[in-house]
Amino acid sequence: MTDLGQYDVVVVGSGGGALTGAALAAKAGLSVVVVEKTPLIGGTSAYSGGACWLPGSQVQQRAGIADSTESARTYLEAILTDPDQAKVEAFLAHAPELVAELEADDGIDFEWLPFPEYYDAPGRVGFGRSIQPTDVKRGDLPPEVAQLVRPPVERDRAGEGGRNTLSGGQSLIARLAAVLVREGGEIRTNLPVTGLLTDDDGRVVGVAAMTPEGPVTIGASRGVLVAAGGFEGNAALRQERGIPGDTAWTMAPAGTNTGEPIEAAIALGAAADFSAVGWFCPGLEHPDGSGSFTLGFRSGLMVDAAGQRYANECLPYDRFGREMAASAEGDPARVPSWFVFDSREGGRLPAIAMPEGDPAGHLAAGTWVTADTLDGLAAATGVPAEALASTVARFNGFCESGVDEDFGRGDDEYDTFFAGGDGPNKALTPCDRPPYYAARFVLSDLGTKGGLVTDVAARVLREDGSPIPGLYASSNSAASVFGQVYPGPGAPLGSAMVFASLAVRDLFSAPAATVGR
Repeated sequence: MTDLGQYDVVVVGSGGGALTGAALAAKAGLSVVVVEKTPLIGGTSAYSGGACWLPGSQVQQRAGIADSTESARTYLEAILTDPDQAKVEAFLAHAPELVAELEADDGIDFEWLPFPEYYDAPGRVGFGRSIQPTDVKRGDLPPEVAQLVRPPVERDRAGEGGRNTLSGGQSLIARLAAVLVREGGEIRTNLPVTGLLTDDDGRVVGVAAMTPEGPVTIGASRGVLVAAGGFEGNAALRQERGIPGDTAWTMAPAGTNTGEPIEAAIALGAAADFSAVGWFCPGLEHPDGSGSFTLGFRSGLMVDAAGQRYANECLPYDRFGREMAASAEGDPARVPSWFVFDSREGGRLPAIAMPEGDPAGHLAAGTWVTADTLDGLAAATGVPAEALASTVARFNGFCESGVDEDFGRGDDEYDTFFAGGDGPNKALTPCDRPPYYAARFVLSDLGTKGGLVTDVAARVLREDGSPIPGLYASSNSAASVFGQVYPGPGAPLGSAMVFASLAVRDLFSAPAATVGR
């Protein structure tokens, strides 16, 4: 077995949480290596809009919005169920500190991103409190970083390279990676981690990985931070842990997030909690069987196999995804569902799907169908014709009155954020202009949400609550501080970044392990 070297810190994964920890550790003077399974860095973080839910920071203060740590605490108290309060407080306390520390570096700055939070609850900030990194030009990045950042999802799935201007999640990944490289940190790609190394005292002192030439090891004298995503790409683990959906429908890049680092920690006695299940979203199904993260429905309505609506289509995506998954045994199937819309946008999907794909390709493959009448649409989808006609008629009546009597569509600021209808409720636009279309929707996810149990310092804990020395976890490799709740845009990235930073603070102060295993 080949030894690839000794470092203070080994970071497993290269998403927003992983690179936050890696960059901060390198800036603190520690030797750091990031170990990434695939040829490109960023994972699902690079596909994201880059929103970061980091309440109470100087960025929100600059923007003059009504955000504060206290209002975020009030909001979380209202929406979370039986949280680990110590971890919630650690998150709230460190979020503004982390933003200040990151923005103190000339290579990183953020701006406020108007995007409503996902629950109407005390402490909510109008138009949201999320922030995002500002854009960066590819030519301004170190060449080794510029060539490694994963392209946007629609280009990556098509085998195309990234754009010259990196925004959102790509900007976050690029900026953090640039800081890491500038400070002497290393990034090793095409290196899947297969296990964790321990010394005679049970301390984690490195990782085992696999190359085409054979197994290798990398030493970590201070600690290993596992921030490699969840296990959404592993069909067996999804089934074992009751995660609805399918590996084909996840938004994780192909070949990523199959859970080996989590399993390696469990093999060492780490406790795990999978009760939060996942970060869900309705997924536009594509001819190749994949799903696309979809939000911002402007018109149209979603129906189940019986032709009935079952939720407010304008709900925040995780909440709608959970409604899709909620169909009980014996109920009409909600996966797949059919999204019914008319021709008022020229046959384009009246929503934001990333990627949407080509309507002609969808129609040819049958993932979309079209007909001049609702009866014809029902025949093409297999939905009962009388039920579909009745559902659409009832929906159109709500559009005329401006009140969705069934699910309250348009009652919340999130519902109307993307909508532009000209009726009494701009989130309610009638479906009455033939030809009609129906697009098949499945249950997609932004990742699994359950993982290793950690404390306020992101130390991985055993079943008895004691920490495993030298082992830390963040991102979707760790059980979420928010449980089953998705508070607002950027909650996955924000929490991943905070606990990666807290991990670095702890391992920086911890005594280094003796070199040698």
